[in-house]
Amino acid sequence: MVTTVDSGPRRVSRRVRVNAPAAEIFALVADPHRHAELDGSGTVRDVPVKGPHALKQGDRFTVGMKQYGLPYSITSVVTALEPDRLVEWRHPLGHRWRWELASPEPGVTEVTETFDYSTARSPKVMELLGFPAKNAQGISGTLEALAARYAATA
Repeated sequence: MVTTVDSGPRRVSRRVRVNAPAAEIFALVADPHRHAELDGSGTVRDVPVKGPHALKQGDRFTVGMKQYGLPYSITSVVTALEPDRLVEWRHPLGHRWRWELASPEPGVTEVTETFDYSTARSPKVMELLGFPAKNAQGISGTLEALAARYAATA
């Protein structure tokens, strides 16, 4: 079950418990070539990705996206990375996507995904365009699918 997390102003966070070790979840999140299989928002396209398979802090990667029926590409920069615990990247418009992993017990990972638009160039514009609500739905879809992916192994 996906729950809402209060991460502060202009941050949208959701959390779910997944029946998989943090290292396995980290390998999925830290490989931009696998983001299309992870995405629950329907915006990440399954097209060739430019960048490494195992991200490191400072790396750049480019993924194909689609919103409002329009395809485009986005190049993001990894701004924080701790193996098996944290991956964060900055979008060209300044907002950040953050994945935090915690292991409350062996083989179980609490996964928190955050859309942090407090660092965006125009947070007010993002609010006017409805991005916080839209991204909250996408995050919930992503985390529900992630939990379901590993539910059979529980």
